[in-house]
Amino acid sequence: MSWQLSVLYVIVHAVIPFRVEFRPGISLYEQIVYAATKAIISRQLRPGDVFPSVRQLSKELKINPNTAHKVITHLIAAGLVETRPGIGSVVAALPESTKSERMQLLGNEIEQLVVEAKKLGIGLEEILASFSAHWKRLDSGKTNPDREGRGR
Repeated sequence: MSWQLSVLYVIVHAVIPFRVEFRPGISLYEQIVYAATKAIISRQLRPGDVFPSVRQLSKELKINPNTAHKVITHLIAAGLVETRPGIGSVVAALPESTKSERMQLLGNEIEQLVVEAKKLGIGLEEILASFSAHWKRLDSGKTNPDREGRGR
């Protein structure tokens, strides 16, 4: 079963070049726009890369074609995607993103982390220490979190 999920992820990933984790309480449109914007600004999607069509977004994400069209229209209006005759939608060439724009992309994740920490009674100093340890582990090239005292 695990290999089937991996194959499905690879197939969807090849058609939709960014990851969307649907969450209840937030409109599908907003979540898809956020995921696509994050992929473009973080340079996961590069200028000139083909962006999925309305039909591809609708089919692969199992959303209404009107929602898919609204997503692409928003990205075009924001200057993140452009249409090219004979090619379709492609990622637009962007000016360098500012530190503020890059930090804004993490806003939701940071808020979720803070909420979860508070629910678990974890203080600011503890979360900063944990964050720092994870940062250093990733900087040093370690990839096994079990060796950092988690898990086993």
